[in-house]
Amino acid sequence: MKHLIVGTAGHIDHGKTALVRALTGIDTDRLEEEKQRGISIDIGFANLRLGDQVNLGFVDVPGHERFVKNMLAGVGGIDLVLFVVAADESIKPQTREHFDICCLLGIRHGIVVLTKADLVDPELVELVKLEMEEFVQGSFLEGAPLVAVSSRTGEGLPALRAELLRLAAALQPKNARHHFRMPVDRVFTMKGFGTVVTGTLLAGSVEKETEIEVYPLGRRARVRGIEVHNQPVERAWAGQRTALNLSGLETEQLGRGMVLAAAGKFRPSDRFDCSLHLLASARPLKHRAPVHFHAGTAEVQAAVYLLDGAAQLPPGSRSFAQIRLHEPLLVLPGDRFILRQFSPVVTIGGGVVLDSLAPKHRSQEDVIARLHRLESGDPPQVLETLLEPAPNGLGLSDLIARTGWLASEVETAAHELEKSGHAFRVAASPLWLAHRDHYRAALDRILRALDVFHQQNPLAPGFAKEALRTQEFPDAPP
Repeated sequence: MKHLIVGTAGHIDHGKTALVRALTGIDTDRLEEEKQRGISIDIGFANLRLGDQVNLGFVDVPGHERFVKNMLAGVGGIDLVLFVVAADESIKPQTREHFDICCLLGIRHGIVVLTKADLVDPELVELVKLEMEEFVQGSFLEGAPLVAVSSRTGEGLPALRAELLRLAAALQPKNARHHFRMPVDRVFTMKGFGTVVTGTLLAGSVEKETEIEVYPLGRRARVRGIEVHNQPVERAWAGQRTALNLSGLETEQLGRGMVLAAAGKFRPSDRFDCSLHLLASARPLKHRAPVHFHAGTAEVQAAVYLLDGAAQLPPGSRSFAQIRLHEPLLVLPGDRFILRQFSPVVTIGGGVVLDSLAPKHRSQEDVIARLHRLESGDPPQVLETLLEPAPNGLGLSDLIARTGWLASEVETAAHELEKSGHAFRVAASPLWLAHRDHYRAALDRILRALDVFHQQNPLAPGFAKEALRTQEFPDAPP
């Protein structure tokens, strides 16, 4: 069965929660305050099975501007969006902000849903349809299905379910082959079981009794039990809403924004290089400007360092930048993120991580050319670019941590680099790779050192290997 995640987006009180309830029969407002106030404050979850082939996990997000950070925690891992607009109000401020967020996060599929169609005349519904077609022009929602519904009367719901099934059949599920990774969105204690965390599996799979690691905490835990949509299972796969019962950690140690992932594979970082897009509606972004940074379910304070030497980034522009976080997070190349202005707190842009373990750059370095290669290069080019600033080369574990690739993918790219003569395999098992320039420089140093040694010690049988290593490569790993 194919498992996909559907997210809602749209202005407050435009009927997102009522729509999910009408589709699934599940009320996603679980907090008492949500029920009292009649608005969603935190993200909620439901699921819908369509036939025997597709199971949709719904992530319902709040629309109020004060809770956009909660919206961001829910929308990151979705496969398609239900973009909700009330027919009696049309486009409102959070309609625009949620739309910008969906575009910045690279969401590629969706359905525009006009809710509360029973409250207005058919002529007004048609007018709002025309407004929405114009609003989404040039975006991922251009040409998307546009369905008018009433969650109260059921009008349009069969057509919406049919569109969901049609879209779901055409979508590719998330990659279950890659390393397990799950951002945490809820943590709680269940009586008789202990610590439980929930989230959406971004990649890979996890099974019972597996040891996982909590990033950036650096603590490991064992998976005692797994539930997918409230059903116990032996293994959960990418694209599923999942609850994990963990042993070895208390709920007080965990929180939203942390990431569960394969143990020992990755390294959290407080600094990374990225491709950055500033919205046309934003103010100019100054070099070293403070921002709120959102990735996965995490939110931390950060500063933006422009890498092209400019004093500021104009609205609507793209540039390469380094994001320096106040707290370390686990991000990998290809991850998307959102930036929100410090004050007033509004969405101003977002981008894609290119180098998750970036150094602090010196002005004379050709950083821009390097980031262009990381952004658009094929895997061998990316691997060569990562090897260039590593005089001692990089091992398999380093390369997995820097790329997020499987060991087999690293090996394939390494083989291509060796064939082209751009890198040398210093060690075979485990793999250790060096860029050709560093490899040849090391050989030259060794030959010069041997010449000097034999001139000074003509009767010695040879230069002891460990003494040579200590003299010429004191900082190199064994």
